Amino acid sequence: MDAAVNAPVDPHAWAAWIDAAHREGRLLDAPEHDLDLTAAYAVQDRLTARREARGARRIGWKLGYTSAVMREQMGVDTPNLGPLLDTMVVEPGGAVPPTLVQPRVEPEIGLVVGADGGPAEARAVLEVVDSVWRDYRFTLATNTADGSSAAGVVVGPVLDGDLAALTVELRRGDDLEATGRGDAAMGHPHHALDWLRGAIGGALRPGDLVITGGLTRAVPLGPGEVVEARFPGATVAVQGAR
Repeated sequence: MDAAVNAPVDPHAWAAWIDAAHREGRLLDAPEHDLDLTAAYAVQDRLTARREARGARRIGWKLGYTSAVMREQMGVDTPNLGPLLDTMVVEPGGAVPPTLVQPRVEPEIGLVVGADGGPAEARAVLEVVDSVWRDYRFTLATNTADGSSAAGVVVGPVLDGDLAALTVELRRGDDLEATGRGDAAMGHPHHALDWLRGAIGGALRPGDLVITGGLTRAVPLGPGEVVEARFPGATVAVQGAR
């Protein structure tokens, strides 16, 4: 690890370290470091600024660990958030970029923010995560510094009905990997949206996409594999890079 990263937290140095690893397709070992959430979000902000300086544009937010199943899988006990950028968008049914090193996929309910700051519509979503930390071994803080592992978002059809009661099947090829419900996200995806408003301390922008957290555990996405989220009346799929 660079000495600058091992020293007292310098958000610019940490962001440069994480950014370079992602761009070069390298995995890092999460440091044994007294990184708190305040410092972690400062690193995340600098990481986002580096990506925006290369032309990326924020299109919304991702929430992490809003469900008990994801908190249990990853060994964290508190939700977090990260930015969604236009460079992360993957077309439905399309392949993730080959630059992703250890991609995983989870089904989510996405909310598009309306003119009044509330949800205008709900969408079936697959999130693709790709942690910079080897084997997804991280703390909440080191995961937050890495943008909550955000790497891809696949936006599917509009969802209708009671979002809390919606069921979803996560399938990889012919195999049923997991099932979940909309209320896994803080009891209701709208509650997750309320949490985000409080966390960022300000209004959301009309048109922002907020993905409200994994409804099942995340599954690995291997080369050429297809993962689908099947909601009632709405299916969205993504492919692994070959």
